[in-house]
Amino acid sequence: MSTGIKLSIVFLNFNRVDETRVTTEQLRVMCAGRDDIEIIAVDNGSTDGSADYLSRQPGIIFLPLPDNGGIAGYNPGFERSTGEFILVLDDDSCPADLASLDSAMAHLTEQRDVGLVAFCIESPDGQLQTSWHLPDAQKPGPSPFFIGCGFMIRRALFETTGWYPGYFFLYQNEVAVSFEVRLQGYRIFYDPRCRVIHRGIPNNRPGWRRVFYPTRNTLWLLRRYYPQPLAAYLIASRLVIGLVRALGFNQVGAYWRAVKEGLQAPVQRHILPAALRREFLPFFRQNSFFHQLFRKL
Repeated sequence: MSTGIKLSIVFLNFNRVDETRVTTEQLRVMCAGRDDIEIIAVDNGSTDGSADYLSRQPGIIFLPLPDNGGIAGYNPGFERSTGEFILVLDDDSCPADLASLDSAMAHLTEQRDVGLVAFCIESPDGQLQTSWHLPDAQKPGPSPFFIGCGFMIRRALFETTGWYPGYFFLYQNEVAVSFEVRLQGYRIFYDPRCRVIHRGIPNNRPGWRRVFYPTRNTLWLLRRYYPQPLAAYLIASRLVIGLVRALGFNQVGAYWRAVKEGLQAPVQRHILPAALRREFLPFFRQNSFFHQLFRKL
């Protein structure tokens, strides 16, 4: 695109006006004087005054949505973006500094086979927010996945992959995007010097959501991307893992609904080659009954 915009920053808000206010102000100060960066705020049908606040913010492209569509709410922001690259944030996350943005853009500019840069995620007190999605080693290098509250991706690549799978609503969208990025022949690169500060508390959503969406969406991923008989093993494993989780949250009803949708909905197959399945071993281990069992022993 020839708009002069190099980077589009997109974040999504839903009924968290206080967090959105902090993120908006931090981004405005950080990007002041940078005419190669645009900021796009999408509101997912909030009822707490968020839309009114965002509509009055200068220098912010505001997209109000009528209803809460989960992660699908991001997609209008991605479509509206005009930059060569897109930085994706939550409403409670913000880059640590401009150097993080410039470093990530440099990776994408200089390494043409890198399609996505995974950021290091830190809490406000500087503690690392670890996840199986990212490498353990805190040094620049390949990463199997990324964390959704802080990553940068080529806009053209993201569009080709179909943006976020909006029908997921919550959870596992990062895994789906990672699979599609690698299937397009691009690498995912992790650089701990590219930092995002995440103010939120992980896993603070209601118990039924933490059972229903991970179970259903993971079943969809396994059916779409894994060949038989491996898919059958992983699906059986996920059914056991999901049931244990459901019992822990006392959400067996949500679990059965997730299983029904996860196994009955039509899925278009896009099988990962063996070489890519080896790269995505962390996802395999998360959904392998024996790996999870031995990890807990």
